[in-house]
Amino acid sequence: MPLRAKVLSHPQMSTQASLASPEIHKPREGDEPADVVFNSLYGLRSIELNRPKKLNALNGSMIRKIGPRMLEWAKSDMANIVVIKGTGPRAFCAGGDVAALVRWNAEGPKGQKKSTDYFALEYQLDHLIATYSKPVVALMDGITMGGGVGLSIHAPFRIATERTVFSMPETTIGFFPDVGASFFLPRMPGELGTYLALTSDRVTGANVFYTGLATHYLHSTSLPTLESRLAELRFHDSQSHEDRLAIINATIEEFCTGLPYDEPIALGGEVRQAIDRCFKFNNVDDIIGALKEEQATAEKEENAKLKEWAKQTLATIRKRSPTSVHVTLRQMRIGRNWSIAETFRREHQMAAKFMKKHDFNEGVTALLIEKRDAKWDPASLEDIYTEDKISEPFFQVDDYPPKLELLNDKNYREYQHNFGVPTEKEVEDLVAEGIYNEAKLVEYFMAKTRAKQGVREVVSEILKRKTLPGEGGVLTWLYS
Repeated sequence: MPLRAKVLSHPQMSTQASLASPEIHKPREGDEPADVVFNSLYGLRSIELNRPKKLNALNGSMIRKIGPRMLEWAKSDMANIVVIKGTGPRAFCAGGDVAALVRWNAEGPKGQKKSTDYFALEYQLDHLIATYSKPVVALMDGITMGGGVGLSIHAPFRIATERTVFSMPETTIGFFPDVGASFFLPRMPGELGTYLALTSDRVTGANVFYTGLATHYLHSTSLPTLESRLAELRFHDSQSHEDRLAIINATIEEFCTGLPYDEPIALGGEVRQAIDRCFKFNNVDDIIGALKEEQATAEKEENAKLKEWAKQTLATIRKRSPTSVHVTLRQMRIGRNWSIAETFRREHQMAAKFMKKHDFNEGVTALLIEKRDAKWDPASLEDIYTEDKISEPFFQVDDYPPKLELLNDKNYREYQHNFGVPTEKEVEDLVAEGIYNEAKLVEYFMAKTRAKQGVREVVSEILKRKTLPGEGGVLTWLYS
């Protein structure tokens, strides 16, 4: 029977040595008693976000329940797997409750501290998921944006469905891609992460899987049966964490019944090549110039697809907060060098600074509350010159807020596992051996992944875009 979350303090949160401030984890007046539903079935523990009318938007009330429960499960020999999901067919989690942050920010410094404390809670939970000692399976069924990405993207298993809509929409509301985006977006292949960060473009359905944002693609009707099957898994005490992950991966694969035939790889081919060409620069002016050049070249070559892509991308970036665009580009360039723990600590500092700025409060008010165009300050990208240092203050580490205390001391610089499709780096490394033609290379990855769905399509797309056949068909990697 589902366990309704109760608004009670939990001893596990306060007994963790050198961990989170007990003050910000205490229940608050107004916390909803049933905004999260916890369930146990054999070895499975599930977390169900339960605000369907709000698209399961994440608030402090929910985080104050989830964190202590996960800490409790981490110590339990009875808990084998944790599943995170959302109530209803529309959303896994559409993001954080940013309207509440704007209301607090209007109170001045005291209210801005409330907002900063909310981000501390959120980032602590995201880091806990990223470093959790037990396998986590995130069901990204429906809208998965912003805060919902933070709850899912760092899990070793991330399942997309035909209803998944993925986006990091922060530049749209005058913020920056947070919840660990400084870590995962720069580590995406080429300039794909930079493109998604600056434009807030949406990735849907099977393409969430093709891009590696999800590790598996299932039809939504399969999810309840999958959960029941995961609950039945039993692990021996002698089995390592890696062995358990492999068993879970094989179990999920049993439910993969095929990819939609009418949904090709969207961010591949010539569009992906254009993304890498245009978003490789380190300042916004050069990216804008490259997009203009891309549009002009496509028009000359009568390439209607690329012409429209460049035109729409230019228009999209111009609608975003100019400050957010500049800060986000800088974030994409330096975040690649941050560890997972440093990522959340640095993002906490950045979030606190944004709470004091005009664009976040204006963006949320205009776009989400009053449904009008935002009035940014500075108003346009043209009002910010290359020599301006508008982004630098956001990356300074100040005394306030204090260094974010995380819920454990675990850290790493690269994700430890990849249960999704092969990455471009994996393909490049194999091509570098200088012994494979296209057929043999595809065959290699099919064998390695036990004929995982999508592998043939993804590897073939990478090879078509990034290699040339040489003598005997042996492939050479294109570095330009």
